[in-house]
Amino acid sequence: MLNDAQQEQLLLSLFATAEVMGQQLTQAAALLMVEDLREYAEPVLTAALRSCRIEGGRLTVASILKQAQSADGRPGKDEAWAIAMTTNDEFETVVLTDEIQLALAAAKPVLDAGDKVGARMAFISAYERFVGQAREDAKPVNWHVSVGFDANRRIQAVTKAVEMQRIPQERGRLYLADLSVTPVTEDGRAVVALLTGEVARPSPKLQEKLAAARNSMLEMRAASAKRKDEMRIEAANELADRRAMLVQQAQELEAGRTAQ
Repeated sequence: MLNDAQQEQLLLSLFATAEVMGQQLTQAAALLMVEDLREYAEPVLTAALRSCRIEGGRLTVASILKQAQSADGRPGKDEAWAIAMTTNDEFETVVLTDEIQLALAAAKPVLDAGDKVGARMAFISAYERFVGQAREDAKPVNWHVSVGFDANRRIQAVTKAVEMQRIPQERGRLYLADLSVTPVTEDGRAVVALLTGEVARPSPKLQEKLAAARNSMLEMRAASAKRKDEMRIEAANELADRRAMLVQQAQELEAGRTAQ
């Protein structure tokens, strides 16, 4: 919520923006607009007013909110669905919003039944509902990480999220430290180097882990048909466990929303 000084600045910005757009605001109208907009962050409102001045038209609370909400960092429905579908790969680390996770949980029964088209429709309907409610409540977007099994993909996903400014750089460093190894070691510095630009060599222990991973891949290629089926079943069970975890987290989020 804007503090008193920020609300006064917003009042001045509203008068100035209205004048630029060829309108005249009364003091009573401007004060009501401040009351309706004060739940939003100052940078969001500044950007929204700038967009209103560029696009023209009438300056109203609705036009300001439209600009503010489109710039709140939440992905559109199609991008959100694409992000949700990456959770099908248990090796993939996914950075997603609360609304994507809630909508995915709502669509899960349809998805589990094998109806991908119906699941997409259910997801989009739920996603738009959750996003609309979050925007009505002036709730800022919250991106979080769903960890996959592939360590390299963890690094790529978190690094990309930092580059896209979905998570702060410092938070990205903490994620990398938590998801890999302690950053005071050579291995940790090798991981954090992706964000800091430092150069480091992995330790013999890490090299052994990489060698073990390569051997596992070779084993998979040479495995019998029976063993391959067993490994596929194991992978399917791991995916089911991950989906169950995401649904549980979504239920906790929903419980938190209803409790507010």
